[in-house]
Amino acid sequence: MAKDTGRKLVASNKKARHDYLIEDVFEAGVVLTGTEVKALRAGRASLVDGWCEVENGEAWLEGVHIPEYTQGTWTNHAPRRKRKLLLHRSEIDRLDMKARAKGQTIIPLSLYFLDGRAKVEIALARGKREYDKRQALRERQDNLEAHRAIREKRDL
Repeated sequence: MAKDTGRKLVASNKKARHDYLIEDVFEAGVVLTGTEVKALRAGRASLVDGWCEVENGEAWLEGVHIPEYTQGTWTNHAPRRKRKLLLHRSEIDRLDMKARAKGQTIIPLSLYFLDGRAKVEIALARGKREYDKRQALRERQDNLEAHRAIREKRDL
């Protein structure tokens, strides 16, 4: 069987970029069981309620929903179990130090396969205030209107 190459996106957390100000991004491997990998290959996962914690020098992914594999038997996994993240010691220490700062958290942005291995993109983030969210939406809307106006003027 041919080895998978490239990046295959399984799930992304679009709401995270709206709710949080992303400061630093890391790529981490994920320790999974067999039925979790099969469920991910079927393209089923949700990162919406997920977050990361650092406990005893290890990084953990929590709250991520990977549904049970439909053809699985008694060996199926729990959908919202804690999953260990594979990071370098220096990255874990930096995440732990910065996450302890007030208002910062670690959230998953996307879950994907890279050359056949399950990876998660996590980010050190700070929560946005309500007015920041409104301002970001307003800027995006203004940019869209400007691009539309330029396109319409060019088409004339």
